[in-house]
Amino acid sequence: MSHLVTERGTPAAPPPPVHEHGGRGRLVEVVIPVYNEERVLAASVQRLHAYLSDTFPYPFRITIADNASTDRTWRVAEDLMARLDRVNAVRLERKGRGRALRHVWGTSDADVVAYMDVDLSTDLDAFLPLVAPLISGHSDLAIGSRLTRGSAVVRGPRREVISRCYNLLLRATLAARFSDAQCGFKAARTEIVQALLPSVEDEEWFFDTELLLLAERNGLRIHEVPVDWVDDPDSRVDVVRTARDDLRGMARVGRRLLTGAFRAPVGGRARPTAPAAGGQAGAALPAGMARQLPAFAVIGAISTLAQLVLFVLLRLAMGPLWANALSLVITTVFNTAANRRFTFGVTGTRRALRQQLEGGLTFLLGLALSTGGLALLHAAAPGASRAVEVAALIAANAVATLVRFLLMRAWIFHPRRLGHQRAGAGSPHAGGARVYVATPADGRTPAAEETGGTLS
Repeated sequence: MSHLVTERGTPAAPPPPVHEHGGRGRLVEVVIPVYNEERVLAASVQRLHAYLSDTFPYPFRITIADNASTDRTWRVAEDLMARLDRVNAVRLERKGRGRALRHVWGTSDADVVAYMDVDLSTDLDAFLPLVAPLISGHSDLAIGSRLTRGSAVVRGPRREVISRCYNLLLRATLAARFSDAQCGFKAARTEIVQALLPSVEDEEWFFDTELLLLAERNGLRIHEVPVDWVDDPDSRVDVVRTARDDLRGMARVGRRLLTGAFRAPVGGRARPTAPAAGGQAGAALPAGMARQLPAFAVIGAISTLAQLVLFVLLRLAMGPLWANALSLVITTVFNTAANRRFTFGVTGTRRALRQQLEGGLTFLLGLALSTGGLALLHAAAPGASRAVEVAALIAANAVATLVRFLLMRAWIFHPRRLGHQRAGAGSPHAGGARVYVATPADGRTPAAEETGGTLS
């Protein structure tokens, strides 16, 4: 039986019943988002259908999600739906891969939902390893990875470099731990993905990345499968536009992280702790640090980038030591204010000047480290290039950043020094900021009031 969706994705018939296949009853729905793919759609769906029918040990459903195609794609989809059992079709009136996945996944009655690119660039032998940990309950989401050990990838150097730089940027700025955000070969437990979807804003290519970042932020487990992957030379992806939209999406997620709004009503998994002396479980992170570190890291990355840009610009008009000092003064003021507000949840004007002055001492530390590093560099290599100067600054700033966080946490914004100061109205920490530690229930059990508890 087939399932047709038309007119903004409104169902025209009840979903098909679960087909027993191989003695097991866990239904897996595979979505293929398409836009103007009349040339390859039939061959790809027939190949996938034959593969799953012959080898896959669970009931399955293939759903073609047509993103407002203007060619014969929808007619091909209708023909496939009529000829092949367990093949459905959905037509939406607006483009967007994320929009298509949101609709189909959000209304699915399957146990596990997945998607593949229509070109089937990923070897289908990886599909069972992809969904098996989800069916067993071991993991919550699963992704194919072209960048992990054991994968075999054939593609041009341009797309290889872009992909690696993008995933490196995700790890450096948003603390992502998964290796490949962009591979078109993903799956998730339906109940989990349906809980995450309302908190995912993107409707296009950044949808995957935002979903994965949200899952990690909420303590969910992401399983990675190394895949064999061959690049499709006829890819319709506009690389420049997609890269620009991805950067905008990363900035938006960064803002939501800073304001504490990047959350979803879904239970996380408890993290195991190493045994301590005497066979007892080791202690978790100190109270509040799990929430403070990501915010501090994002602010630190932005501050470092701003300082480097200012240094390069000021270097055109003055020597390296003065350019470094002035760029540090400017960025330290903004860094202290941002960490005061977003990392440690302190608002209002009370003690703000004192905290800025104390933050200035961390500026002196950073100035001493970076100035000393530059002085040593020019003593050892008098003709050092701008690139070498910038590299020396990055190394010095990395050390200064670690010390700055410890000083802010243990001294400037320590609860005992803040007394009973509370976050102001409108703050995400209004009424007393709370810190959270991971638990099996939701990953965010209140641990202590930051304004009254201890952070040490």
